[in-house]
Amino acid sequence: MAELPGKVAIVTGATKGIGRAIAEALAKNGCSVVIAARHEQDCVRVAEEISGNGGGSVQGVACDVRVHADCQRLIDETVKRFGRLDILVNNAGIGGFSPVAQMTVDHWDAVIGTNLNGLFYCTHAALPYLKRAGASWIINIGSLAGKNAFPGGAAYNASKFGLIGFSEALMQEVRHEGVRVSYVMPGSVATEFEGSGGHAADWMIQPGDIAQIVVDLLEMPERTLPSRVEVRPSKPQKR
Repeated sequence: MAELPGKVAIVTGATKGIGRAIAEALAKNGCSVVIAARHEQDCVRVAEEISGNGGGSVQGVACDVRVHADCQRLIDETVKRFGRLDILVNNAGIGGFSPVAQMTVDHWDAVIGTNLNGLFYCTHAALPYLKRAGASWIINIGSLAGKNAFPGGAAYNASKFGLIGFSEALMQEVRHEGVRVSYVMPGSVATEFEGSGGHAADWMIQPGDIAQIVVDLLEMPERTLPSRVEVRPSKPQKR
């Protein structure tokens, strides 16, 4: 089993929902964690809140993953502060749904820019450091929408289908260089993204459940790579 204490992790989109739960779980398990999101005030606040619960060091760094320079700065500042990078969790993502005929160019650019371009920008900047660290991980948070298209979801579906293709190609490129790549595909999770405000019905997956999966992946023996994890509510609402 891999040891997490002393590892350095970045989690994007980490001020709420799944990202925050992952950051909290990693810190609790002894990782130094960098909280990344667009608004610096939120990053600092959440980092302080998580730090107050004990565990590894937690820092906040503002980063708009749609901006390549921001992503490069996020990675460089993390390594400057902690001396290394072992774990990158690409969690930042947005929704917003519209039929293609009514979709605006701004909507398309925002979804693809956040969910897919940001995935590439952060990963591209992190890879040299992850290869140097050895026994490192990239975990991409996708969605079951990455295999199940639906009306109104063209932009979101495209971004999550793209995440799968990107993750699987990357996994094969870097697996012999000490970097393991996995992606997690949740169904309905009780977060603001689902419009529940984090207080959805009991049948929904909780953010902490996804965080537990991430920790379990990171603790897998080096010989083993669970490259794809699909997650569904055990008892979804009947239609």
